[in-house]
Amino acid sequence: MKTFHCDRCNQLVFFENERCERCEARLGYVPQTGEMHAFEDAGDGRWRSLNAEAQGAFFRQCHNYAAENVCNGMIPADCADTLCRACQFTRTIPDLARPENRLYWYRLETAKRRLLYTLGALGLPLVTRAEDPGHGLQFEFLEETGDGPRIMTGHDHGLITMNIAEADDAHRERTRISLHEPYRTLLGHFRHEVGHYYFDRLIAGTRWLDPFRRRFGDERADYAEALAAHYADGSPPDWAERHVSAYASAHPWEDWAETWAHYLHIVDTLDTATACGLALLPESPDEPLLVDQTPVDEASFEGLMARWFPLTYVLNSLNRSLGMPDGYPFALASPVIDKLRFVHRVISASASRS
Repeated sequence: MKTFHCDRCNQLVFFENERCERCEARLGYVPQTGEMHAFEDAGDGRWRSLNAEAQGAFFRQCHNYAAENVCNGMIPADCADTLCRACQFTRTIPDLARPENRLYWYRLETAKRRLLYTLGALGLPLVTRAEDPGHGLQFEFLEETGDGPRIMTGHDHGLITMNIAEADDAHRERTRISLHEPYRTLLGHFRHEVGHYYFDRLIAGTRWLDPFRRRFGDERADYAEALAAHYADGSPPDWAERHVSAYASAHPWEDWAETWAHYLHIVDTLDTATACGLALLPESPDEPLLVDQTPVDEASFEGLMARWFPLTYVLNSLNRSLGMPDGYPFALASPVIDKLRFVHRVISASASRS
């Protein structure tokens, strides 16, 4: 994620901001430029962009921004759409009659926008179901009410279902502890599930399938049976020697999705660090050094990994100084790094065809 500034006062702003904290300018994300813009109210529901590249162009707020306050997307004023590009990927929202569901919806949309930003930055194919009914991506945010079917977070041929309980911090932490997971986040769920989608788009039926099977295993193994065995018996004791997480050992599809999500963690965090100009220049030669500022989309896989380990050491050290758990509670074995390298190659090849 790059850094953003207010066009009116140059204050640093975040991707999620709706208003500048310094000058109170209205802010909004414009996907056509990949930038946060500052706006001034032009009346009649239109907003004039203060971004120099926009040359005074007019925009409208996404309906979910203006009416629901769960989005900060902007739409060109002459566009017929009522939803911004990101919101068009959501097919079903939670029941807003329950007050807490609006907060959960906001958190889901916020995580989803970060996901879509990264996918776009990586040059991956990204279309909605409306644009491509056969291969498009769509999200459903559903609630388990107790008198209906269980809602399982998962993927089904481009339709990603998210149980909105995952947007409840307390519920998610209880689940993380009960499953003995070192890490569980809402953004991580999105990254994992979209990994299943891109397996279908980029791996299945392509030249990548055989090299996939050599690294991850044969995905034709019975999926339901493999998951049942995983939950009944747990992961093999040596899972960390070959997998990025215990859950990744359940089935090759889950190994791919967990590795894919981890790759997105890496490139997004490194991109943010690079955009901030972060460098590590310790006085001691025994401390990790980080000076490479190559843009992430131009870096080799080896270059990414060389930067990742120093960055995570400092990230964990800073978290411990704040009395918080490690931000990066992982150790990557050589087979896992090879799987990450494979993901990098697949994404790079896909981007080169775009």
